[in-house]
Amino acid sequence: MASITLDHLAHAYRPNPTSPKDYALKRIDHVWQQGGAYALLGPSGCGKTTLLNIISGLVIPTEGRILFDGKDVTRLPTEARNIAQVFQFPVVYDTMTVRQNLAFPLKNRGVAADVIRKRVEEIGHQLGLSASLDRKASNLTADAKQKISLGRGLVRPDVNAILFDEPLTVIDPHLKWQLRSTLKELHRALDLTMIYVTHDQTEALTFADKVVVMHDGAVVQTGTPEELFERPAHTFVGHFIGSPGMNVLPATVEGTTARVGGAAIALERAYPALPAGARIELGVRPEFAFLARRGEGVPVTVKRIDDIGRVRIARVEIAGQPVAATVPYGLAIDGTEAALRLDPRQIHIYADSHLVAGQPATGTKA
Repeated sequence: MASITLDHLAHAYRPNPTSPKDYALKRIDHVWQQGGAYALLGPSGCGKTTLLNIISGLVIPTEGRILFDGKDVTRLPTEARNIAQVFQFPVVYDTMTVRQNLAFPLKNRGVAADVIRKRVEEIGHQLGLSASLDRKASNLTADAKQKISLGRGLVRPDVNAILFDEPLTVIDPHLKWQLRSTLKELHRALDLTMIYVTHDQTEALTFADKVVVMHDGAVVQTGTPEELFERPAHTFVGHFIGSPGMNVLPATVEGTTARVGGAAIALERAYPALPAGARIELGVRPEFAFLARRGEGVPVTVKRIDDIGRVRIARVEIAGQPVAATVPYGLAIDGTEAALRLDPRQIHIYADSHLVAGQPATGTKA
């Protein structure tokens, strides 16, 4: 088990990179603490798998170092890093039984037979494979085969880290929640450093203690699921986290008032030092924007209302800008003219996509 430090890490697949656009992975300085459960979250092509492959030793970074417990492993091969990696599609030995597959990493390291038996049965039980331990892997479903891959990664108690590269892709949707919960329980029980790569926000937020959000080869925010939801540091995080994602609207700001088109929106904080010439945007999540009757807030035009079961989401426009908002229980809107009430405490201001902290307005508490 180890802490993992990324020190001035960057990578380019093309030779002689000269500008940020040449880098598949832009500079990262980050520390994963020993025993933590982390997720790398972002869309396809954002650099998640490149970073995972650098950690595992499959890729040597163009710049910077990677350290395990302070030891520089940047140029060490994968087998010298004592890590386990679980890939997107199951990698199993079809001619072996489930038991033999799970035992293989331990047997290769000369672990005693009685220790192997106990460990295999423990991991098999936790993954729901007990009844299949003596069956050939070739006769199992894709779901069960991926459980074997997960088990092979988990069976070694002494690994520095376990790396998961979108491991639930082939798992039936109704089993995904169960397996994520199982991995979370195993993490608590085994105290292993786990890094989980995914483009699925639900997987990331339900598995990880800390989520690293990546966009265009860069880390745009690292935080708890609560921090990512309540205070997105970048407009991409606001868009990507949440369903629907955060509303981001072009705006101007003066004092404690933002304007979207001709609509004035009250702010809790003041922003006297916004960068000159920066693109200014207002961000607010649909959970903190509430549809109201005409005259009870910022004027909007209602385009449609979607009933998604647990809540109704109104699709409206403010000065021609689309906004998603929550429809309060029991509210009925007659026609297309309505209003929007925004919680000033939950409105964020961004300059060139980055969150601006602002300062307490005169007469308010910090």
